[in-house]
Amino acid sequence: MHSTLTPRANIHPKVVSERLGHATISITLDIHSHVIPAPREEGEALVARLVSAAKQRRLREPRGGNVS
Repeated sequence: MHSTLTPRANIHPKVVSERLGHATISITLDIHSHVIPAPREEGEALVARLVSAAKQRRLREPRGGNVS
């Protein structure tokens, strides 16, 4: 139960790994990453914001270079 609840409580995987006695954090993440939905959702939202900001910058930039 501890291994399922702590990631959902946003406790860092390294702390969970140490408490469970895993040799590496990758063992913890391989076994328990399915209960941590936030990184995927947050990553998708961040990428969407970055793409949107890049599009907005492109729309504001003058086309055709400098005109004197």
